[in-house]
Amino acid sequence: MLDREGFRPNVGIILLNANNEVWWGKRVREHSWQFPQGGIKYGESPEQAMFRELEEETGLLPEHVKVIGRTRDWLRYEVPDHFIKREIRGHYRGQKQIWFLLRMIGRDCDVNLRASNHPEFDAWRWHDYWVPLDVVIEFKRGVYQLALQELSRYVHRVEHPSSNRNRYLRNQQQPQKNQDCKKTEPEESK
Repeated sequence: MLDREGFRPNVGIILLNANNEVWWGKRVREHSWQFPQGGIKYGESPEQAMFRELEEETGLLPEHVKVIGRTRDWLRYEVPDHFIKREIRGHYRGQKQIWFLLRMIGRDCDVNLRASNHPEFDAWRWHDYWVPLDVVIEFKRGVYQLALQELSRYVHRVEHPSSNRNRYLRNQQQPQKNQDCKKTEPEESK
């Protein structure tokens, strides 16, 4: 499904943990990293497509996340000809995307990269919000930068227990962590 200008409607997903780190997926059998993304099917809203893609690519369900924000408008990137199948060259130009910012309220072990028959990623990690875009395929970097910038207004500063502000508090204790599956809540001092 292409628009008149040759762009395929798509969604992109920036998933945050409680420490405002982003979920970063390594593409199967490649050395590139990216955010989850995928096409909007006929009859789907961008939000419906986002939840479907989230489950297909990460195994996460709507109850594992909270929607924080989305881009106001479509962000577009053009795909170079050598990445486009010969039969659609001349018609297909690239992707137009609505980007969603989500907060993970589930646990890290809720992620399942094998949730679909055609996995997109073979590894994942949490990374600082301003991820190094040099590991993203070149033609997507501009859209990633725009999405991160626009959605950054929803990201609030997180106080870490190791900050100097808490250095002089008495009886600081760290909460016990479940080593098998940790919840993505920030560590707080008591």
